[in-house]
Amino acid sequence: MDFEFSARVNELRRQVEDFLEDYMLPYNAEWNAEVAAGRYPLHIMEPLKQIARADGLWNLFLPGLRDDEPGTRLTNLEYAPLAEIMGRLPWASEAFNCNAPDSGNIELLHLHANGAQKARWLVPLLDGSVRSCFAMSEPDVASSDATNIRTTIRRDGDDYVINGRKWFITGALHPLCRFAVVMGVSDADEVQPRHARHSMIIVPMDTPGLTVVRNIPILHHYAIEGQCELVFRDCRVPAANLLGAEGQGFALAQARLGPGRVHHCMRTIGQCELALDLMCERALERRAFGHAICGYANIQDWIAQSRVEIDMARLLVLRAAARLDAQGNKACKVDVSAIKLVAAQLQTRVLDRAIQVFGAMGLTSDTPLAYFYTWGRALHLFDGPDEVHLRTVARAELDRVGDTLGRNTRYFTIPETLR
Repeated sequence: MDFEFSARVNELRRQVEDFLEDYMLPYNAEWNAEVAAGRYPLHIMEPLKQIARADGLWNLFLPGLRDDEPGTRLTNLEYAPLAEIMGRLPWASEAFNCNAPDSGNIELLHLHANGAQKARWLVPLLDGSVRSCFAMSEPDVASSDATNIRTTIRRDGDDYVINGRKWFITGALHPLCRFAVVMGVSDADEVQPRHARHSMIIVPMDTPGLTVVRNIPILHHYAIEGQCELVFRDCRVPAANLLGAEGQGFALAQARLGPGRVHHCMRTIGQCELALDLMCERALERRAFGHAICGYANIQDWIAQSRVEIDMARLLVLRAAARLDAQGNKACKVDVSAIKLVAAQLQTRVLDRAIQVFGAMGLTSDTPLAYFYTWGRALHLFDGPDEVHLRTVARAELDRVGDTLGRNTRYFTIPETLR
């Protein structure tokens, strides 16, 4: 399997790298100062979006992008190295209209919205004039098993009425967030099978009965766009806002997951690459006990281990992206579980080493390392905890071997007297 990037992709990589270097990094200090003051820096982001769109660096993540829609159509494999570059600067993806959760919601609406829904919700998202959020996880149940979700979506005449509580809803405080895609139980009588009882519905953020309760800190870090807790109390929306049909919530959620995990994992790899660069710079510059610390064997081991682990993870993610392109999301369930597991474990290992090399400075906001570590630790839980993905991979292996149980006994060399 050849993962050499094409001339087109290499040119796009250069463009994205230059965009970060020329347009974004000069504003990085101001961006972080604005965020620290509790203000979302739209005055920085909106002009950058216009430049990126004019340069063709727009909606790069969507293989199904139509000719009449704004952006540059790329496969998952072509987009993956661009996501890696964007990952080096946590606020970069939005400038290219490639940020989560909007990228996942765009794909969801692209695949399953009807004409009226596309006109009202998808077109503004593709245009970058609005943002959105995705409301699935709940505080009162183990959301790693999504059949536990208890938020209700009840039909009442020409409306649906929503009641429930969601949390860790990314982007709900973004000043341009206009709607949430909400997953809940539409079959309250439990007539249907467990995986056919849930539905998805579009809820405008200004709907009466929808309240943003709080922005939840993650390891004491507040995301300026929000990781929010939402409450729905008799929240009424038109029946026309239902995505797909009742009972299709799980099928729609699965369609949303595969490419999004490739994006997350490649951004993680980009953060790990930057952490490794910073670790090496620090080791070359820092002296302890009369020597540059890069000369100590344990520091060299950390650098080498980080290098090979990043490269291994990247190859696994690129293979998953290639399989998504060739076989589709449904066929790649195990692949996307594997990369999500590997990426989370990679980030906490590499960032832990980098912070240790930096010493106390690595714990501060003076470098991006503390934030990267926080995000990496959260990644062990977001989009399904590690244990769920381990279970998925293990079951696939057991099924594979179980189909030909006993075949490998040919490799045994049991003495004749013991048979």
